[in-house]
Amino acid sequence: MAALKEKRTCGQRCEDFGHFVWNSENGTLMGRTPEKWVYISLYYVAFYVVMTSLFSLAIWTLMYTLDPYAPDYQDRLKSPGVMVWPDSYVDEKIEITYNVSDKSSWMKKATIIHNFLKPYNDTKQQECNYHNCTKGKYFIQNDFHAPGHTKWACPFTQSMLGPCSGLDDPTFGYNCSMPCLIIKMNRIIGFLPTNHTESPPYVNCTTLDGHDNVAKIEYFPEKGVMDLSYFPYYGRLAHPTYVNPLVAVRLSLVGEKKAKIQCRVVADKITYEHFHLPYEGKVTFTLTQLK
Repeated sequence: MAALKEKRTCGQRCEDFGHFVWNSENGTLMGRTPEKWVYISLYYVAFYVVMTSLFSLAIWTLMYTLDPYAPDYQDRLKSPGVMVWPDSYVDEKIEITYNVSDKSSWMKKATIIHNFLKPYNDTKQQECNYHNCTKGKYFIQNDFHAPGHTKWACPFTQSMLGPCSGLDDPTFGYNCSMPCLIIKMNRIIGFLPTNHTESPPYVNCTTLDGHDNVAKIEYFPEKGVMDLSYFPYYGRLAHPTYVNPLVAVRLSLVGEKKAKIQCRVVADKITYEHFHLPYEGKVTFTLTQLK
């Protein structure tokens, strides 16, 4: 019968470990001679230098092929989305409700629009944007002639929204039955909305439910047109002063003062029929005025 292995004390274990770390008899450090440790260290240094160099080269090659002004691949919608202000989302639906008898209610809506229109301040737009834009014509720019190696943008001023600019009526009509809504089309780099320069994109709103509750729909600028001079958009880096063209829609509510409205941006290249893309080319919302 084999003899039982003698149990070693803590001191003996420490002595064994110290002997493993440095063996004076064989001149080894942790089982290897210093010469072998040098060879191993040089190998791993060379290995990681090569790996780091290959990784850096791959990243440099990738960055060199990328255009800093536009993505190489755009997997977003080919047709832009449309949004409305004041934006009030309830369960993925837009419901704009206000009470003319409650000042805090309609002031909340007016404040949302005021904050949204801050970049459209007339003075700011005139100071930082191009003034010789040709209306009714695409503003194609092949070079970077604006300061800071950027491209010019045509100014869109708050005053162009007329009675819905908030300059003459800071309540935007929410203290009565003539509320203003702001329609904005989202940006897509290089997007041209139409093939026909004589037919610029425009906003058209229709009443889906509650037809008798809407007496009149007005558009600002005139006819709800988004002028072609605001297209194409060249991206945030190339177009830092660009602002989206807007259309203000003023509705005259009567009767029950509740209606379901759909506003479309109409143009050749803007689609709106996709059922699973509720904001592509259009926006649908419910507008309700409480007494």
